Amino acid sequence: MSNATDYPERTFAQDKDPYVLDPANIQEPPTSLAGSLKFLGPGMITSAAVVGSGELLTATTLGARVGFMLFWLVFVSTFVKVWVQIELARWSISTGQPAITGYNRVPPRIAGRGWMAWLVLLMFLQFLMGQAGVISASAFAFSTLFPIGGDPYSLLSIGVWVGLLAAIAIGVHLTNSYAVLENISTVLVVLVTAFAVVVVFLLQGTPFAWTFGDVGDGLRFQIAAGALGVALSMFGMTGVGAGEITAYTYWCVEKGYAAWSGPNDGSDAWRARARGWIRVMKMDAWVSWIVYTISTAAFYMLGAAVLNPQGLEPEGNAVMTTIASIFSTVVGEWGAVVFLLGAGVALFKTILANVPSLGRQTANTLSVFGAFDWTDKPVRDRWMRVIMIVLPLSWAILGTVVRSPLQLVIIAGILNAVFLMGLAISTLYLQRAETDPAVRDGMGFQAILIVSAIAIFAVGVYSLYGELMKAIGG
Repeated sequence: MSNATDYPERTFAQDKDPYVLDPANIQEPPTSLAGSLKFLGPGMITSAAVVGSGELLTATTLGARVGFMLFWLVFVSTFVKVWVQIELARWSISTGQPAITGYNRVPPRIAGRGWMAWLVLLMFLQFLMGQAGVISASAFAFSTLFPIGGDPYSLLSIGVWVGLLAAIAIGVHLTNSYAVLENISTVLVVLVTAFAVVVVFLLQGTPFAWTFGDVGDGLRFQIAAGALGVALSMFGMTGVGAGEITAYTYWCVEKGYAAWSGPNDGSDAWRARARGWIRVMKMDAWVSWIVYTISTAAFYMLGAAVLNPQGLEPEGNAVMTTIASIFSTVVGEWGAVVFLLGAGVALFKTILANVPSLGRQTANTLSVFGAFDWTDKPVRDRWMRVIMIVLPLSWAILGTVVRSPLQLVIIAGILNAVFLMGLAISTLYLQRAETDPAVRDGMGFQAILIVSAIAIFAVGVYSLYGELMKAIGG
């Protein structure tokens, strides 16, 4: 056992199993701010998944739709969700288990499995649709800059770029190493966040310059008549979603927070260690919140300052080409190149983070349904590696050949809305049923957590209603 000043392991050793709470792996948590900062990392992987498709495409589109009016909601929507993220990760650290293992124990049970386990199984459709769109959008940006075969938007050029990106994603994750993923994610998150901020400041000195008065107006709590639906959509689209909150538990375990805490033997020593590593986890979650909130705010400002005054409300890939053409006109061709290159990297970063994230969630779900024993590390690693090859290939094929699968999009939207609701319910259940009371926070945290869970559940209800209306043509 190491003492509190050595810190021999800042990332859990790959040859050990982080999902097994072995007393031999116990490590005392850092007690200083500087010491805690050395053990951050899971949040950067979460930020890599968040700062990309959701922020670049959806936040920019929302800014284009309503201008600076709902700028304040960027901070509220990202802030509220962190509390559920922290609480689910607290349960994971205290038990050593990932989220989907816990979801399977949330009643009521259907055919021997928790209802949330069945929902996660259905969520694979939503994962498939969403990531196919992301890899296609990233390929779109790179193909615009470096077309293959002449026409940048031809099936050939987009298809080659999609295939290349899928191959890179598979190659990066062949080692299935948490440390490699954390390092790559940290570098890319810093680069993309810097890119988002630089792009916003590039607007100054152009006809689309923003002022601090615009920002101040956007920070006033206001919702114009008829904008409630946009506000609720924005709450659901920005910040961490149900998938990212679920994935965060895997990264906290694989970082080592649970294994370093050790098995819960009911002792004061375990409580002190667990609370210490939970404290580090909370710092990690809040640092990542700062990072992806800055990026979200920057992309929102881009839409509010450039697109909204012109009455433009492009969606999907048109967001990128529209803003790139504006930069080309008012800044110069180099501005468009910088934007498209940054956009492509931002979107591809989401793929790099979601291949291992969804690979773990898929494998964990299959284990819950009896495909293999999750506690058998060699078998678990083999399943993960195979899944992390199959997933990007599936996304690449779908992202290349399917253009507007409307019914699949509607079904995926319904499942995502229900997943949000299930996440809120499951987090509160697992906290009450399984998290050791000795490592919970006080009434203040509990009150904010309940508000956060209710808000997430309400947005899920609203989203479900909207998707059902689309399904029946209402």
